[in-house]
Formats: sequence, structure tokens, C-alpha cells
Amino acid sequence: MNQMNEIAVIGAGTMGNGIAHVFAMHGYKTHLIDIDQSRLDAAIGTITKNLDRMVAKERITESAKASTLANISTSVDLATAVSNVDLVVEAATENIDLKLKIFKQLDEACKPECILSSNTSSISITKIASATSRPEQVIGMHFMNPVPVMKLVEVIRAYQTSDDVTNKIMDMSKSLSKVPVEVNDYPGFVANRILMPMINEAISTLHEGVAGVMEIDTVMKLGMAHPMGPLQLADFIGLDVCLAILNVMHDGFGNPKYAPCPLLVNMVTAKKLGRKSGEGFYKYEKGSKELVVSQQFS
Repeated sequence: MNQMNEIAVIGAGTMGNGIAHVFAMHGYKTHLIDIDQSRLDAAIGTITKNLDRMVAKERITESAKASTLANISTSVDLATAVSNVDLVVEAATENIDLKLKIFKQLDEACKPECILSSNTSSISITKIASATSRPEQVIGMHFMNPVPVMKLVEVIRAYQTSDDVTNKIMDMSKSLSKVPVEVNDYPGFVANRILMPMINEAISTLHEGVAGVMEIDTVMKLGMAHPMGPLQLADFIGLDVCLAILNVMHDGFGNPKYAPCPLLVNMVTAKKLGRKSGEGFYKYEKGSKELVVSQQFS
């Protein structure tokens, strides 16, 4: 495989636009792909605002901002946009059926030597790889949110992933000024296997009336030196995403310790998804940084 210079990112949501931002800022020709042009336009707007913030803080120059934006192109035509790329990073919705469909399309549209990766936070890379004719070239690249800020990339090696592909993705991650950590393909990988049970236990602690939202988060921030309490973090991640990850681990391990708290299930059913819906464990008003407790049980 030759040096990788041209990449594609599938999905223009929060993770996808952040991944595209980072690749483009480090000199990679980057194709951002989504089925909805309005989402692509919004993603470019978000990337531009984030770059403006970096310029204001003197972390990058106006020239670097311009070259980053020049490195990004957008498309709603997946097959054409990925036809000549060296790497694809899939960052679509956390849904196994959707991901399998996308990887089948990528397998048909990408050149034979292209590496296919997924930003999934919990779904089996081995299962995703099995949907392609190149399973040895499929790998996980789990970026952390917000992507331009967070240094970690979990590099998830499927059962079939080759040493060569793993080494290339580790090196590429370093070229993005990230710190890659190689892990094996088991439900939740490392980050979410440890994080999600903690968040779930915090929700159970609230549900059982042990303490309130602010009290639980304060204990974890001041007692354990966490920068953000687990309930606020759940809101930040998205309660629907937390539920999906817990369900993957519960199904994958068959262990009741990963069973989602009924309160989490009810909140997702009620569309109280956290910051993105305006209400979760806290309420979020546009332009306000003040956290107002939404859920309180005693």
C-alpha cells in the first residue's frame, strides 16, 4: 500500500465533521460525505466556526484556516467520492444494519487497496469486516468527542485485521497529532466498557433516590477529579448513544451488569436525549452556559 493522502469521511454529524476537520488541518485531501446536503453545509459552518476559534486563540493562522477549508470537499454521491481514496472513516449513526449496508457499498466502490475504518463506539469491527471482501483491511478508528480537542484514538483491531493495516492506522493517527491505543475487538472496546457502566450506575443512583443530579455529579468531580460529572457527560454524549452502547455490551456479553437502567430507557423513549435535544439530566438553553437540573428523584 502506498502512502495515504486522500481520505473520505462518511457522515457529517458531530463526529464526522470533527474527523474531517482534523484530517484536513493536517494536510489530507478530505471528502466529507452525507445523504443530506443541508447537513454537509451545516458541517462546513461548524468547522469554519471551530477554525475561527482556533485563530482567535492564536493556535493556528488565517492561512492554516484557509488551507484546511480548501482541503475539504463535500458530496452526496458516496460511490463517486470514495472511488480514489486511500482510507474511509465511517462516522454514520450507531446502527449495525446501516453500517453493514455502508460497508458493502464501500467495498464495491473503493479501490482494492483502500482501508475501510469505522468510528463506531461499540459495534463489532469483526462483524462489520465480514460484510466486505477485504476483512483484513477493515479496522476501527474510535475518535473521542470533541475530535479537534481530544487526543485519544482507540484503534480497534478486528479478528481479521492485518498487521500492516494496523501499523498504518497507528502511524496515521500519530500524523494527526493524536495518541493511538491499539485494542482488540470486544463489546465496548476499552473506553466505553469502563465508562458506560459508570454512567449507568450514576443513573441508577439517581433513579433509586440516593442523591440528586447535581449531588452525584459534584461527588464525581470533586471526589474523583473528573472534569465533568457522569450525568452531565451522558447528556453531552447523548442518552440515545449511551443506551445503544449499553445494549451492545449487554447483548455481546450476556451479563446483567450491562443492562441499561430503566430511567435511561424511559428518557430515551421520551426523546430527552441530553444536550442535543435541549433536555436530559439538565436543561440546555441556546446561548446559556448555566446548567439547570431537569431530572430529580427522591
